[in-house]
Amino acid sequence: MKILQKRLNSPIRYLTVALFAALALSGCSTQGGGSAAAGTPSSSSAGDSATASASPTPSSGPFGGFASAAEMCSTISKEATGASLLPMSAAQGKTAELEQYKAELAATADRVPDALKADFTNLKDTAIAGLKDQTVYSRGKFEKAMAPVTTWLSANCK
Repeated sequence: MKILQKRLNSPIRYLTVALFAALALSGCSTQGGGSAAAGTPSSSSAGDSATASASPTPSSGPFGGFASAAEMCSTISKEATGASLLPMSAAQGKTAELEQYKAELAATADRVPDALKADFTNLKDTAIAGLKDQTVYSRGKFEKAMAPVTTWLSANCK
């Protein structure tokens, strides 16, 4: 009976996390473009690695590697939501799609503003670890990794 209880609990956790991520995403869809810069200290330290591969452009400024606040908020929200759904994708056995999702998540982690970089990278790493270790979800590690990303989105993507 305990195994059945855990199986019922896991999908509910996934759906709850997906719901919170979707709520964060819906808040970003109305982004006008001005408030995202408030949480970003400076682009010079984040731009060091980006500058090596590309010349400085307006997109490497306060919005990380994104051209606008709207693009930044939309992409970060979409990828955070996708991270919460990785285990479901893995369960379907679609290896090529799963690898594509992981690559997109990693690419987004490289593009986020400095203020979010460590937290988003932690979310990415936690989500990928959860593919092999279900305790990431059963012990709340994923929710803990998602919390600062959701908080950042709420503060910067109004």
